[in-house]
Amino acid sequence: MTDDTRVTLVTGGGSGIGAAVTRRLLEAGERVAVTGRGEERLRTFAKELGDPQRLLTIPGNAAVYDDVRAAVDAVLERFGRLDTVVANAGFATHDTVAEGDPAGWTEMVLTNVLGPALLIRASVDALRASGGRIVLIGSVAGFVPTPGNLYGATKYAVTGLAENTRRQVTEWGIGVTLIAPGRVETPFWDGGDGLPPGNLLTAGQIADSVVWALGQPEGVDVNTVVVRPVGQPN
Repeated sequence: MTDDTRVTLVTGGGSGIGAAVTRRLLEAGERVAVTGRGEERLRTFAKELGDPQRLLTIPGNAAVYDDVRAAVDAVLERFGRLDTVVANAGFATHDTVAEGDPAGWTEMVLTNVLGPALLIRASVDALRASGGRIVLIGSVAGFVPTPGNLYGATKYAVTGLAENTRRQVTEWGIGVTLIAPGRVETPFWDGGDGLPPGNLLTAGQIADSVVWALGQPEGVDVNTVVVRPVGQPN
């Protein structure tokens, strides 16, 4: 008997928002695959969750097509289908174009911009077969310019990628949602100046928005969700 329980692939799923999304979906009885560069982190995450059979962890680099394609193949082999992909992998170098260190920019741009595009390309056939959904984790920084912020420029690219992708794949029955969080308390801030002042969202709250978007009725395509904590003006 075929198991028609939804299957979701989350990139960068071992920590932060990706981990919170994974937890929510597993709690709902769904099947989830997560990717990440740190194999040990993925093992630890799976162990924390009790190594459920409905969880598949796949080490790999979200900015390398062979890794992304292999992850999609692993999901199809293990679960027999793929219904949703969540392009969550990304990071910031926490510097500026006028005063920062270019050494870290290539990896950031490739992960934040190329990574989601590769995930779409690798998964589109499976999503077309399932009538699935694509979720891209963007940022408020992809709507509101910040002085010298190259990370924000990568998220502007993700904002454009979401709409450009929607316009192509909607005729194939695939939904596309951009979730654009404001300030969230996650490891994203590690390596910078620490957590920003003011109210912060939790990774779980953003995960709730992702799960809500995934749970829309058939035929409904929620395209852009911007989520800020109360008190964040920009």
